[in-house]
Amino acid sequence: MGWRPTEEIINNSNIGKMMHKHSFTNFNDFWKWTVTNKTEFWAETIQDLNIIQSEKYYQILNIENGVENAKWLVGAKLNIVDSCFQNDENAIAIVFKKTNEEIQRITQQELLNLVNRIANSFCDFNVKKGDTIAVDLPMTLEAVAIYLAAIKAGVKVATIVDSFSAKEIAVRFKITKPKLVFTQDVIKRGDKRIPLYTKVLEANPERIIVITIDETKIPLKEGDLFWDDFLSKNNNFESVKQSPQEIATILFSSGTTGEPKAIPWNHTTPIKAASDGYYHHNIQQNDVVCWPTNLGWMMGPWLVFASLINKATIALYYDSPITAGFGEFIQNAKVSMLGIVPSIVKQWKNNKNMESFNWNSIKCFSSTGEVSNPTEMEYLMQLANNKPVIEYCGGTEIGGGYITSTLVQENIASTFSTKALGGDFVMLDENCKESNKGEVFMIPPIMGLSTELLNKDHHKVYYKNTPDFKVQLRRHGDEVIQLKNGHYKVLGRVDDAMNLGGIKVSAIQIEEIVQQLSFVKECAAIAVSPEDGGPSKLVVFYVENDLKIKELERLQQAKQIIRKELNPLFKVSELVKIAILPRTASNKIMRRKLRDIYST
Repeated sequence: MGWRPTEEIINNSNIGKMMHKHSFTNFNDFWKWTVTNKTEFWAETIQDLNIIQSEKYYQILNIENGVENAKWLVGAKLNIVDSCFQNDENAIAIVFKKTNEEIQRITQQELLNLVNRIANSFCDFNVKKGDTIAVDLPMTLEAVAIYLAAIKAGVKVATIVDSFSAKEIAVRFKITKPKLVFTQDVIKRGDKRIPLYTKVLEANPERIIVITIDETKIPLKEGDLFWDDFLSKNNNFESVKQSPQEIATILFSSGTTGEPKAIPWNHTTPIKAASDGYYHHNIQQNDVVCWPTNLGWMMGPWLVFASLINKATIALYYDSPITAGFGEFIQNAKVSMLGIVPSIVKQWKNNKNMESFNWNSIKCFSSTGEVSNPTEMEYLMQLANNKPVIEYCGGTEIGGGYITSTLVQENIASTFSTKALGGDFVMLDENCKESNKGEVFMIPPIMGLSTELLNKDHHKVYYKNTPDFKVQLRRHGDEVIQLKNGHYKVLGRVDDAMNLGGIKVSAIQIEEIVQQLSFVKECAAIAVSPEDGGPSKLVVFYVENDLKIKELERLQQAKQIIRKELNPLFKVSELVKIAILPRTASNKIMRRKLRDIYST
């Protein structure tokens, strides 16, 4: 089963309009034009998105220092937040539903007033241009407003996932050294209360601003403040104009050597996110865009910029997306583009709790974060009367996707129909030859690609020892296959990173934690995908210390230590005892060999 666009859908799509403008009738020819005429394509994209600049760039792209150090919008002065407030004052900017409450809506002007009040509050608390703040919050109205306010004030904002352990939060504070940290007292999930402030407090930040959502006010550490005591009444603020290369926000992505990579986004990275939303997800003015996520994951900032720059509404549901209440919210908020991770769809299909709702307002879905299953994606399509699923794969260091789908091509469940517009990549086999199946290497420059890391050597991570090719290649780490019909499938990772429940994590991080267990001499973690596709499960091979602990108890200990020290969303599916871990001559663990052992 698949989906084909009508002529009306093609003609009214953002891609269709640009193809028509340039007299293209074939999408693949159009994609090639966006790559071979890169500067023209991005110049038009910036114009169509109406990216506001106080001083216009004099050069769209500069590669004098090599494609590895590409600079975009040279000579411009801008603040990307200005481009997020171009809709009508009374247009709905955010529609949201708090746990056990009714749907609420705020207009663009109301959001702008709140953003400005927060930006003025930074000045009141001696947080200046170039300083860093951190946000460790669920995806709420306040989280979005704090995020935008920091960038508007020229303050770098580090985003941290609220599900991470105190130990992992502390690692991120150590790297970014935030002057202020914003969090909540608790997170509500149905009738549950999950402490958040006390967990952030364990990570020992300088000062915390606490948003209270519980009825009972919690005691604060000396120097910490409640939200209402922080917030200025002044709702006028002029954005701080910066060079496009100035850091706007800092995100974290798991590396392959333990400590997470601190990846800065500058003021051009959101343009990549917004352009993917504009072209590939066809987000248009006053659409309603929902994607259960968090500012600590790439899709959180993506949701903010892809929605607001395209003059669309952000839809936020404060409770769990696997409950029937979420389905009702999608219906009543009239969501037009719904993004998910495949694990969520798997639960919807098993529970059948979304089938009673009217999702006809949805124009398309999007799926990212992990490999999807075609049966589950076809099920998802039918929840909105056969609407297409835009498969979307990229990375924090890309600012968006490198492989995706469109509304102007045939849509086949769990496949990607195209390389992203304005970017290119090659797949190389084990002999470093170009192939229709192999490891993905990006071909820079591409708008959105990172050019620095705050805590690692950027060149070493992405460029050192990449295969010789006719152009400079950039390492990515995915394995992809191109099918006979021209579409693509992502097969997983070739390096020591893995995607679990839509979250990228280093196998080495998991191993360092499991290694602490008394019965483990050494171990190796792998992600295993089902044969028919779908979310990966976490399997840990281990060489045992000879202790009399039952197998079930061993598995429970592994689950518990991962939950406590890393993230409760990571679940160990299986422990496999092995006499010796397979290693290369240079002593690297052969994870592909372990996957083969597991599958036999």
